[in-house]
Amino acid sequence: MGEEIQSSQFDAQDYARFEQRLQQETALLKSWLQEGALASTEPQGGFELEAWLIDDALRPAPINEAFLKRLDTPLASPELASFNFEVNSTPRYLAGEVFTAMHNELIETWRHCTDTAEALDARVLMIGILPTVENDSLTLANMSRMQRYRALNREVVRMRHGKPLVFDINGEEHLRVTHRDVMLESAATSFQIHLKLTPQNAVPLFNASIILAGPMVAVSANSPFLFGKSLWDETRIPVFEQAVAVGGYDAARFGPIRRVTFGNGYVKQSLMECFEENLAHYPVMLPVDLGEAPEQLAHLRMHNGTIWRWNRPLIGFEEDGTPHLRVEHRVVPAGPTLIDTIANAAFYYGAVTALANLPIPPRRQLAFDRARDNFYTAARFGLRARQQWFEDRQLSASELIQKVLLPMAREGLAQLGVAEADSRQYLEIIAQRVASGQNGARWQRDYVKQHGKDMQALTAAYLERQQQGDPVHAWPL
Repeated sequence: MGEEIQSSQFDAQDYARFEQRLQQETALLKSWLQEGALASTEPQGGFELEAWLIDDALRPAPINEAFLKRLDTPLASPELASFNFEVNSTPRYLAGEVFTAMHNELIETWRHCTDTAEALDARVLMIGILPTVENDSLTLANMSRMQRYRALNREVVRMRHGKPLVFDINGEEHLRVTHRDVMLESAATSFQIHLKLTPQNAVPLFNASIILAGPMVAVSANSPFLFGKSLWDETRIPVFEQAVAVGGYDAARFGPIRRVTFGNGYVKQSLMECFEENLAHYPVMLPVDLGEAPEQLAHLRMHNGTIWRWNRPLIGFEEDGTPHLRVEHRVVPAGPTLIDTIANAAFYYGAVTALANLPIPPRRQLAFDRARDNFYTAARFGLRARQQWFEDRQLSASELIQKVLLPMAREGLAQLGVAEADSRQYLEIIAQRVASGQNGARWQRDYVKQHGKDMQALTAAYLERQQQGDPVHAWPL
């Protein structure tokens, strides 16, 4: 979904042509995986960080076109709404002082974003859901001016036969709103962590990413409010799932198969299982004529980009054209600060590596339905959530992270060859966050309890602390 398309209008021939190309490219990828033709390199990582543009009243500022033109960097791109944008990191080998390098690059990128926004009388903010966003901002008038987004919206409406999208979220309070377009998706911004895989480690790392989804949401939750309602600690999860509420073929269109999904089970033999599921269970949404050779897998990648697994397999290409596999870990929200962001990445990379390297595969130690339950429970309750673990253990998310996953993350980063000082600096931020119980969601809730439910005051206080740069566990109320 990262590339612009040339048209947002499609006919039956477009769907037939795309389906034929999709079948051809899926078969080609399968043959490559069977032949061992994919790249096998040292572990590499990177990320995408989505963010908000806000005005002097701390409300969404729909100016991303002017902002991105002035920013003038290939590391940034528009998002669905014209008040959102995305910045990308340079992929790096996960060794040495990799997190210091990631952090320094992000500091420079964010400084450039801040200066550019200020020149347009705006500001930039990293947060899962902007507390001041109102329903009347989430309209097609504020959609980014790109064909792919208009086509996506049209196809979601078509697949639902015009049936409106109903958002029904029960948290500390209850929210129910109806939309006839996908724009409520733009209320949620995330921090998407990428990890390059090899044919040898793809299955254990992908499954370990699924198992980590719950603890990662718990430790990073930063989206407790929407439209002034106190909902889940990570309300971004149900918002995104309900914003693109379309399913698979025929009877599954409104059934259990969803395009935004935690998935249906662990991968058993190969990530090819995901791409075969894409072909078998999900109708084509954007049948554009990409006009590229089958070896570019352009149609397969476009189709995969319209299926939003919380852990999504990706196909990319090396500089020499060799294809590679990645996992995109999509569960983490944006913010609260730059150093918190890098700490989240360090925790994920370390823990996922250690889990994947266990002598007994983790998928044999935790049933998939338990991993899925952990994810949604963590999204609701954050660090207070109950988590199910190996050997039928029941722990709070805080206990699981402190007693089990942080030691594993330290070991995993050592296995990768990350410098001890780098590992210690960023994992200590996770340790302090868990010990204090204060992630972004908890700080926002406690601020409102102390100062009242004024979403503008909350946003102002959050922005001030984000700009100061101290990690969220140290933020005062």
